[in-house]
Amino acid sequence: MCADTPTTTETVDYKDTLNLPKTDFPMRAGLPKREPEWLARWEKIGVYERLREKAAATDRVPFTLHDGPPYANGHLHIGHALNKTIKDIIVRSHQMMGYDSRYIPGWDCHGLPIEWKIEEQYRKKGRNKDDVDIVEFRQECREFADHWVGIQREEFKRLGVTGTWDKPYLTMDFRAERIIAEEFQKFLMNGTLYQGSKPVMWSPMEQTALAEAEVEYHDKDSFTIWVKFKVKTGGKANFIGAGDEVPTFKGGNGQQLTQDFEDFRNAYVVIWTTTPWTIPSNKAVAFGRDISYGLYEVTGTPDECWAAVGDRFVLADTRAADVMARARLEDGQWTRLRDVTTAELEAISLSHPLAGAAEANGEWDDPRDFRHGDFVSDEEGTGFVHCAPSHGMEEYELYRDLGMLEQVITYNVMDDGSFRKDLPFFGGQYILSRKGGEGTANKAVIDKLVEVGGLLARGKIHHSYPHSWRSKAPVIYRNTPQWFAAIDKEMKVGDDEFTIRGRALEEIDRVKWTPQSGRNRLHSMMEARPDWVLSRQRAWGVPLTCFTKKGALPTDPDYLLRNEAVNARVLEAFEAEGADAWYKDGAKARFLDGIVDADAYDQVFDILDVWFDSGSTHAFVLRDRDDGTEDGIADVYMEGTDQHRGWFHSSLMQSVGTQGRAPYRNVVTHGFTLDEKGMKMSKSIGNTIVPEEIVKQYGADILRLWVAQTDYTADQRIGPEILKGTADSYRRLRNTMRFMLGSLNDFTEADRVAPADMPELERWVLHRVAELDQVVRDGYRAFDFQGVFQAVFTFATTDLSAFYFDIRKDVLYCDGDTERRRAARSVLDLLFHRLTTWLAPILVFTMEEVWLERFPGEQSSVHLVDIPETPGDWRDDALAAKWAKVRAARRVVTAALEVQRRDKVIGASLEAAPVVHVEDADVLTALQSVAFEDMTITSDIALSADPAPAEAFRLPEIAGISVVFEKALGQKCQRCWKILPDVGQHSHEGVCGRCDAALG
Repeated sequence: MCADTPTTTETVDYKDTLNLPKTDFPMRAGLPKREPEWLARWEKIGVYERLREKAAATDRVPFTLHDGPPYANGHLHIGHALNKTIKDIIVRSHQMMGYDSRYIPGWDCHGLPIEWKIEEQYRKKGRNKDDVDIVEFRQECREFADHWVGIQREEFKRLGVTGTWDKPYLTMDFRAERIIAEEFQKFLMNGTLYQGSKPVMWSPMEQTALAEAEVEYHDKDSFTIWVKFKVKTGGKANFIGAGDEVPTFKGGNGQQLTQDFEDFRNAYVVIWTTTPWTIPSNKAVAFGRDISYGLYEVTGTPDECWAAVGDRFVLADTRAADVMARARLEDGQWTRLRDVTTAELEAISLSHPLAGAAEANGEWDDPRDFRHGDFVSDEEGTGFVHCAPSHGMEEYELYRDLGMLEQVITYNVMDDGSFRKDLPFFGGQYILSRKGGEGTANKAVIDKLVEVGGLLARGKIHHSYPHSWRSKAPVIYRNTPQWFAAIDKEMKVGDDEFTIRGRALEEIDRVKWTPQSGRNRLHSMMEARPDWVLSRQRAWGVPLTCFTKKGALPTDPDYLLRNEAVNARVLEAFEAEGADAWYKDGAKARFLDGIVDADAYDQVFDILDVWFDSGSTHAFVLRDRDDGTEDGIADVYMEGTDQHRGWFHSSLMQSVGTQGRAPYRNVVTHGFTLDEKGMKMSKSIGNTIVPEEIVKQYGADILRLWVAQTDYTADQRIGPEILKGTADSYRRLRNTMRFMLGSLNDFTEADRVAPADMPELERWVLHRVAELDQVVRDGYRAFDFQGVFQAVFTFATTDLSAFYFDIRKDVLYCDGDTERRRAARSVLDLLFHRLTTWLAPILVFTMEEVWLERFPGEQSSVHLVDIPETPGDWRDDALAAKWAKVRAARRVVTAALEVQRRDKVIGASLEAAPVVHVEDADVLTALQSVAFEDMTITSDIALSADPAPAEAFRLPEIAGISVVFEKALGQKCQRCWKILPDVGQHSHEGVCGRCDAALG
């Protein structure tokens, strides 16, 4: 009878006799509504605490990820969500791989942004901060930080992040403030702390010094000017001759120079700068010994030109043409007269362009120094550098090494970025406006230079410029008295002698970096960085708990009070009252009386750089807490790549300075989060993605899955379309888990089949499980979540759903209590335990839902179990090689049938019984040894070594396999839908022999 011949048995309904999947696990996740229920459940049963109890009762190896503290100020942004999710995946995955995995969340609570918020509240109420008692002010800052800690804690918990939420660490806790002060005292006592007056990055908006970690670089338009410094006809020159004779002069080595000084009459040395506001503080000009200089003369001028015929300019030869063009001089309007030697340059001095200006009161009349500087180049500008040592570190170091700082340091710029009131012409002018924009100082200086004839050219430049990380306003270099940690001074920890820089560079190479580029970045920063600026001129923070001797100079050996008894008193007070104790009435006497004469010392009121606070967290989290680490070293620090100049950097210096080693073994970094177009997120653009909105629409697991799918080590993108793709991946995984749950309904240990007794297909699945288990564990250890998820997702959707499940549905649904059905369900059980635990660190809510569907109970949780150990003998490379051939042949068959389906020759693959021609004898043997018709989901199949006819179907990428389509013969089994010759020949109507046996 033909396959499509109708029979009377077609009306028999055997659906209720099938072993169809049974589960209450819903297709639709409903995550936004259901996730809070699981959070409440975890808190009720104390999952994190039970894991610690479990670890205490066993010999699990501790694993600690030390949390870089977010700032307690405002709601979470997408970067927070990325950061905390990565940390959570690290912690959970290591826990499930057998570690005692600890996570103590923390917050940075001190610092300027909180001060600003309180000051804003004062301004709205018409209050002046200076009129408020400092302890009262600090208490308001503390309350503000505490408020946001509470909000952020709930937002982090909503993302499924586990940890000691009931006992986080806060830098403002009394115990923490005590230990921060104690860590500072170690710098005080080991001799690396010193007070110096040098240029530091200063924020006029925040009126405090900033560290490198508090600075970010943004493009900015700056004024740029070319300024003329007239060559003096005296100065350092050692003139020879008298009367009306034309003088000659000697170089710095006393050698008489042959060139007449007459060449330098009407001559100017030209400098270039992008900070016109520093010109009033100019004290010198520097040149480079290896630069070729020339003397150039103006021979003609166009209209609107600040140069005059006969003017002579000393310029680097490589820069001359550019400078003349900037001055609007064309070719033919200037000429080069001769070389200018460095010996000649060393013999002359210069006049400040404002020298002799009316009403300047002689402010700039002293000759300006002119000397060699190693930092001068001719790559831009004029080949000379304008030196204002109060506003440039290289110039400062030049004159420091010469012992001439007292002659060249100025104090023209105030804390708020304004010129001192009595500075001629410019007093009270601001470098920045009060809102952080361009002030009036630059224009005022430029206008005055034009008025006195000191300007040769001007323009604008668009360049990268340092800005405050917090206020986003530009910063300036400004000489102020600050407290520093000397990183190149020999110091000792115990018997170990080293410098902070030297030891830090050594420690960097002992740490494992993910990605490795992080090592190079931090290493180069540490090589080039200056001494650490520890002090800030603010109120909300931990003070520098030290005293200075009245009348002594910072360079005097006894300038700083170094007394262990005093230190102990301070620490005892901080432990009980917090750092507010430093500011209470009578504090100095409280700490000094009975030990030293309190009247002989001044109390320091600067506060510590907040990076010192967070850099010290290893001391009061890893070393001080019961749930810290035995050696005070974290297994992992994980933050954004900007923390190479921030927390990674300050933690390394702080730990090296107090412990002589790094506080971490691994450092993992993530990039920044961009929108779908690769643009930086900005409220003004309107392209920000708020975690709370994603959680409300999709659920936290979708956000977590996005994190796992992305290469977090680079900048990553997120947006509506990307999230839709993530949600689609989630649905596919959810369907895989739902199929397993349904097929494992009522599975018991009595159904279990040992791997050795399973069919080859099941043993191949276990081989893949063994392979994947190693990939998952290696990936989690290497913090490669993208690699883990891609491997598991491909396995679940390709190896399982599209191959194994597709093939075994027939056995699972239609077989009776057969060995192969029990083997298939045994494999599903083994898969279930691995897939749920492999994915639990990522999909924390969904895998809990899946787990509880099989193992309900008040105390049950997937997060209380480990990833099961996978027996080594499951791996069978020979079997895998064989099944690679089977799967390749299957691809050709399914592709051939798809053509017939497309052409509507058949509706389903079970209507086919193709002939497969196989050229390779080994492949043919492999196919003959398995039920290949089951693999191809056809009712029958024929395997042949005969040459394939020309019209046979082939896939170009799989040689030696050809398929000739044939329809299946027989009738359609009304139970399993296979078309077989024996249908209708058994005791039950319209079924095949296999189904008849199943029906009993």
